[in-house]
Amino acid sequence: MSQHDQSPAPIPLPGTGWRTAQACGPNGGNCVEVNLTRHDAVGVRDTKRATGDVALVFGNAGWQAFLDSARAGRFDRQ
Repeated sequence: MSQHDQSPAPIPLPGTGWRTAQACGPNGGNCVEVNLTRHDAVGVRDTKRATGDVALVFGNAGWQAFLDSARAGRFDRQ
């Protein structure tokens, strides 16, 4: 079996430390939660699936690139 045939090992994220933006409101809406508690990874998950174990995990460089793009308005709707 080659390296490309294997699924990556899951990166464990803590059950605590998830945060949402205040603009999401009490019911979550179309929002995501972010977990910054690991020094080597940032977890992002849908607020509607907060109790599940499904999350995107970014390395620090990828997360910083996303933040830089968001601050520059690259994701703003026109």
